[in-house]
Amino acid sequence: MNKFWLICKYEYLRHVRRRRFLFALMSLPLMILLMIGAGFLAVWAEYDNRPIGYVDETGTLAQARQVTPEPGEWFPDPPMRAFADETTARAALDNKETQGYYVLQAQYLNDGSARFVTIGQAKSATESAFKRFLRYNLVNGQPAAVAQRLVQGPVLEIRSLGGTRTMGENVLFSLLFPMVIGILFLLVINTSGSYLVGALVEEKENRTIEIMVTSVSADQMMAGKVVGNLAVGLTELLVWIAFGLVTLAFLRANPAQMGTFNLDSGYLFLAFFTLLPAFVMVAGLMAAAGATASDTREAQQIAGMFTLPVVVPFYLIVPLMESPNSPLSVGLSIFPLTAPISLTMRAAFTDVPAWQIGISLGLLVVCAVGAIWVAGRVFRLGMLRYGKRITLREIFGKA
Repeated sequence: MNKFWLICKYEYLRHVRRRRFLFALMSLPLMILLMIGAGFLAVWAEYDNRPIGYVDETGTLAQARQVTPEPGEWFPDPPMRAFADETTARAALDNKETQGYYVLQAQYLNDGSARFVTIGQAKSATESAFKRFLRYNLVNGQPAAVAQRLVQGPVLEIRSLGGTRTMGENVLFSLLFPMVIGILFLLVINTSGSYLVGALVEEKENRTIEIMVTSVSADQMMAGKVVGNLAVGLTELLVWIAFGLVTLAFLRANPAQMGTFNLDSGYLFLAFFTLLPAFVMVAGLMAAAGATASDTREAQQIAGMFTLPVVVPFYLIVPLMESPNSPLSVGLSIFPLTAPISLTMRAAFTDVPAWQIGISLGLLVVCAVGAIWVAGRVFRLGMLRYGKRITLREIFGKA
């Protein structure tokens, strides 16, 4: 057992100390920061804090009040400026005192007739700001609870088929979260798998493996390599998750920009205990592929075949969302290679029965142990058989 941990430590340190690992580790956070920065710059470039004028022919906005900005709001709505007639409003626009003005026509309260006049192209942010201003003042005089509900507008709430799971204002985040988990899962297995396959082929070519097997069993060596390289991928995942949590904490501190969202702790536990054995299973299968290959390119091509079934749930995401309890969805969440993503997706849309979760997790654990055993056996059989394929009969036979 001591040799197993020594191999784990060696495999882990040899990769995390390389420059390419640091580049891979920082690539996702840097990409997210660039996307957030680009979005912020795009909003900033469109932001115009000059007043928005309006001419009220209905008299509805005679006692209009400005909308109070939310605490921490980065881009508050510009102030609204009333004009007695369109002539003075046009003069202010020509003098660039306003970014444009609205004319609420006499029949506005009956059919919503209004015009917007500006120089150049109208901005969507200007329209949104004036709509908020209108809603805020049209409900003036109503009871506080009624006014707040009217200003809030429609509220979408999604309930699971069992009725125990709901998704409200954070619906978009709740729908995207399973997909984010699946993408991170693919990134981790591809990263750790490429490290594992490359290390095996390299040690086969320089005959290092032949020296190692004189002091450690094939099963211990393969298990140590799988766990060590898997720890490399999990290190990336933990760093990315930590970065994501810091980003979310920052966004939650500015609710005016992001809104609120919550994560179900039970769902997080399910995702963790589903993905962990899945990592080991796929890594073991890739290790078996690396033990039979003669060069790195061939090994990576063979190992890539094991990731193809993993991405199948992404192609079937619409059936999984519309019918999460259909035979297809249940089958995908039980089959080991598609279970990691399918089960987490189903759990986001419905209450998965406990027996299905138990079968899925049980099969994943069994397959993870079996994948390690297969990798060790393939390594023992193919260690000295360069250029010769190993058949399935030889792998699972008694000899």
